Amino acid sequence: MKFISPKVHGIIDYLVVIFLLASPTCFGFTGLLAVFTYALGAVHLLLTVFTNYPLGVVKIIPATYHASIEALVGIVLIILAYTLFKDNTDGKLFYVIFGTVVLLTWLVTDYKGALPKPATS
Repeated sequence: MKFISPKVHGIIDYLVVIFLLASPTCFGFTGLLAVFTYALGAVHLLLTVFTNYPLGVVKIIPATYHASIEALVGIVLIILAYTLFKDNTDGKLFYVIFGTVVLLTWLVTDYKGALPKPATS
């Protein structure tokens, strides 16, 4: 059941960037947790800007690669919650929830809707 269109996914991606960049201040993150969250926000901005979908700016990365990257990132974030941030309650909770939301968004997005339609004769 893929009900999020590529355009809506692009909007979500830009909102995620804002969320990640604001999270250290909003949630009082410091140290490694803050640096990691800012870095993830910057990397997500680059992925979003360079993806070939309606809200991509440079359109170099195919939407299907974007999808694979997001699935991998969601899994890695949950793993990092239990390894890198295992002793930081805020970091652990943040990245378990955030990684899960990334995976759920990946699951319901129609990334192939971003592919150009074949020409008909």
